[in-house]
Amino acid sequence: MNTIKLSGIVKESVVDGPGFRLVIFTQGCPRHCPGCHNPDLIPASGGREMTPREVLQLIKQNITPLTGGITFSGGDPLMQADALTETLQLVRQEYPQYSIWVYTGYTFEEIKNWPVLQYIDVLVDGPYEEDRRDISLAFRGSSNQRLINVPASMGGKVQCLTIP
Repeated sequence: MNTIKLSGIVKESVVDGPGFRLVIFTQGCPRHCPGCHNPDLIPASGGREMTPREVLQLIKQNITPLTGGITFSGGDPLMQADALTETLQLVRQEYPQYSIWVYTGYTFEEIKNWPVLQYIDVLVDGPYEEDRRDISLAFRGSSNQRLINVPASMGGKVQCLTIP
């Protein structure tokens, strides 16, 4: 069984997807984007290793009545794609009612054939680009990043969400 490195968890976030969301932060990112929102999560050496089942237990302990979805952010969760795939499979089985969002510096086109996508509802893709920073955008930091409806995009053309 794979392990995944986590750096933290936030209950009832309203900035990492619609509604109140449980946010799991993974440790490690290869990009080192200037102006990174979570620079402490860049080093792969930090965080705590957990099995996918341990992550599921952590989620169970932190779900609240207000939770409307689960978001994986980082770092870059897809830096640990195999372990994330196992984790999301368990989360999807246990909590099918919640939408799953994942933030990544990869673009959808780079990862469109990765198995992990079958468990993700919305992918916020693309690296943060400081010169394209736009605080008016919902749920992302720079204008190159997209909110991709993954199930609708698997057949070919990328389908982005429009959130005012």
